[in-house]
Amino acid sequence: MSEYFVGLMSGTSMDGVDAVVVDFSTFPPSLCATDVTQISPSLKERILALCMEGENEIERMGELDVELGVLFSDAAVAVVEKAGLAAEKIVAIGSHGQTIRHKPTGSTPFTLQIGDPNIVAQRTGITTVADFRRRDIAAGGEGAPLAPAYHRWLMRGQSGAVVNIGGMANVTLLPADRGAPVVGFDTGPGNVLMDYWAEESFGTRMDKDGLFARQGELSSSLLKSMLSDPFFSRPSPKSTGRELFNSDWLYGGWSSLVKSLPVEDVAATLCELTAVTVADAVRDQNVGRQQLLVCGGGAHNSFLLERMAVNLSGWSVDSTASIGVDPDWVEAVAFGWLARQTVRGDVGNIPSVTGANQSVILGAIFPVKSA
Repeated sequence: MSEYFVGLMSGTSMDGVDAVVVDFSTFPPSLCATDVTQISPSLKERILALCMEGENEIERMGELDVELGVLFSDAAVAVVEKAGLAAEKIVAIGSHGQTIRHKPTGSTPFTLQIGDPNIVAQRTGITTVADFRRRDIAAGGEGAPLAPAYHRWLMRGQSGAVVNIGGMANVTLLPADRGAPVVGFDTGPGNVLMDYWAEESFGTRMDKDGLFARQGELSSSLLKSMLSDPFFSRPSPKSTGRELFNSDWLYGGWSSLVKSLPVEDVAATLCELTAVTVADAVRDQNVGRQQLLVCGGGAHNSFLLERMAVNLSGWSVDSTASIGVDPDWVEAVAFGWLARQTVRGDVGNIPSVTGANQSVILGAIFPVKSA
């Protein structure tokens, strides 16, 4: 009997809402339909502005919460129609929402995702599960990354490492010893700085396939300066976002160096920053099989994959497509799976990953029918 869920994901790249319909009655789960609802440049600009401190934040957040709720519901409706299914066939929607602040450390840890799930449930007629991260923070965790729990379920006891490279990059380390804890954490910037530099310097949304980075030369001085940021030496659990890694960070203590280099050299060095920090995170880990599987948008950047392979001597570096899992949809499917966990009353976090003091059921359920 089919078990359909919708997964909705918009990450730190903010280029669109990834939507999937997935059937969990089979293993591996069957991807029934996929779709992307674009985020317009003007909307992205307003979201980015809300990621930083500014005036009139509550008013702007309230408006965007509603607008994104409509956008997420449109994304869900479109992908369900694409799957040829009626709404009543879907058990639930798992909606990640759009992160606008993620500050899990400090005296008052918090994370905030918007895209009102009340609107998603009301407009789609489908039970919606959302607000996944705050329960983990309430349990003393960082609220991120959450995908490692899905990676562990998907890999079914296989060892190795998985890295999702979206705006930020996060790794999952699956130990050879099944009794050992799974480890996962954000390694730092994934595509976010490369994308910013491509738009700023070359007028393109991204450095497609590392075209510009390939033309440049690595600046060891710039790389060393960037790697001096305390985040990279912090032990896990740890997570991050645009609050730290943004244009201000890039033009921070090493701005004169950035401005003195050819733009292609900066592109090459930003690519190397992602490659090195991912490699440093997985190298020498007790994961048995030395295989790094890459998902997310970064899986399509062949130059980035080459640089990770260079920095991981003896490891194989492949897209998750090599094991039959489309790299573009792993995170969206993960939030469909997390919705399934919540609906079933099963835990969704891994304390050894997020630092929570216990395993907890994540998210809040917004039903469309009374019990």
